[in-house]
Amino acid sequence: MTHGVRISIDLGGTKIEAAVLDADGLFIDRRRVANPGDYDAMLDTVVQLVEASEAETGHRFDRVGVGIPGSPSPATGLVRNANSIWLNGRSLQGDLERHLNRPVRLANDANCMALSEATDGAGAGARSVFGVILGTGCGGGLVLDGRLIEGCNGVAGEWGHIPLPNPTPDEDTLCWCGRRNCLETWISGSGLARDHAAVTGQTLTAHDIIAAARSGDPAAEATLARHRDRLGRGLAMVVNLIDPEVIVIAGGLSNAPEIVDGAFDALRPHVFSDVVTTRVVRADHGDSSGVRGAAWLWPA
Repeated sequence: MTHGVRISIDLGGTKIEAAVLDADGLFIDRRRVANPGDYDAMLDTVVQLVEASEAETGHRFDRVGVGIPGSPSPATGLVRNANSIWLNGRSLQGDLERHLNRPVRLANDANCMALSEATDGAGAGARSVFGVILGTGCGGGLVLDGRLIEGCNGVAGEWGHIPLPNPTPDEDTLCWCGRRNCLETWISGSGLARDHAAVTGQTLTAHDIIAAARSGDPAAEATLARHRDRLGRGLAMVVNLIDPEVIVIAGGLSNAPEIVDGAFDALRPHVFSDVVTTRVVRADHGDSSGVRGAAWLWPA
């Protein structure tokens, strides 16, 4: 393997992406295909992507970093907590290592995003970075002094499955994980759409709700205001617990200024401090952060 050149895989719910990065974090090769949604077919697809990247770049990679929608259990090594439920209970690391015939490191996709942005993105230079994904689901990751913190149980940063702080009487949901009132059910893109439908009876996507609010639709504007308040409560809890220098927001909702630009003002009243200097910023690398962060799981 050429020094400093890395390969990584982003195993998404609908797509699988492979990327080759040089020592400066620049893409040398990048390819994306649909996720077949079948475990064995997924393993074959990863092998094909790695082989294609090696053929294109002329590099032989002796290790692979993989971001996944879930995390490996530190007790069993089996995948748990994946919303791509066909991954749960699988020995993904071992299976990938056998198929690829080389070592593999796995990490949650939100952790990969946080690591990418802390390394050379919107959180570069900060000692503490909390990364947030607001997409179909909601995830988070924590990086301290350039090091990904996964915790003794492997769930550090999993703020999407913490209950919404200070819920009002009408804020009550059942999450797919079996718990009630998880932040993911409120502040993800799907949560935004669900809330809008519950209040207005209109079935719209998050993108459509944002567009309607921009056109002056009062119901859509009210939905975004509720979302902003809930996001603020959730982020304030992060500040009160770990007080990061930077909070980086990624995922589909991060593309909307209405979401990111109002986040600091929404969290400020809920922080237990007379001063709040935490920076809340949009991810520099967008949807590339996950696959880039998976590459940084291995040292150069």
